[in-house]
Amino acid sequence: MMQELSMNILDVAENSVRAGATIVEITVDEKPTNDLLTVTISDNGCGMTQDQVKNVTDPFYTTRSTRKVGLGVPFFKMAAELTGGKFVIKSEVGKGTEVKADFVPSSIDLMPLGNINETISSLIYCNPQIDFVYTRHLEDNEMTLDTREFRRILGDIELNSPEVSSFIREYLAENTTDLLSGR
Repeated sequence: MMQELSMNILDVAENSVRAGATIVEITVDEKPTNDLLTVTISDNGCGMTQDQVKNVTDPFYTTRSTRKVGLGVPFFKMAAELTGGKFVIKSEVGKGTEVKADFVPSSIDLMPLGNINETISSLIYCNPQIDFVYTRHLEDNEMTLDTREFRRILGDIELNSPEVSSFIREYLAENTTDLLSGR
C-alpha cells in the first residue's frame, strides 16, 4: 500500500492521463467538523465500460499490456475503506471517469495526505498538454488552481517551463498556507 494519499491521487490521476483526458479535476474536501475527508478525481478521458468499472478494483485486472496487475485503484479503495469510509467509481465510455473516496480522519488507519502540492505541480509539469483543476476545501474555505487560467494569462509560454513551474509551486504553497490558517 502507498504511504500517503497524495501518492494514490498521483496514481489515479495518471490513469486519467493514459485515458486521453484533456482535463483532470482533483478535489480534496476536508470537513473536520463532520469527521470527513473526500478526495475526488474526475476526467473527460475515454471512460470505461460497466464491465471495466466492475473489475477495476480487482488488483489482478488491468487493461494495460505492459503488466498483469493494477494496484493504484484497489489501494485507493482499500485506504478509504480501512478508515471506515467508502469508495465509488463512475464512468461512461466516451465521457470520462470519476473516482471518489471518503475517509474518516479520526480513524487510526488514515494515512497522511502527504505533499499534495508537489503531486499537483508534478502532474502539471509532466503533462503540460493537459489542463488540471485542483481545488482544496477546508470547511467553508477554498483554494483553486486552474491551469486554464494560467494558459489564458501566459499565452504561448509552456506550463512546464522552469519559471512557470516555480510559480505554480509558490502559488500552491502560498494558497495552502492561507487556506490552512483560515485567511
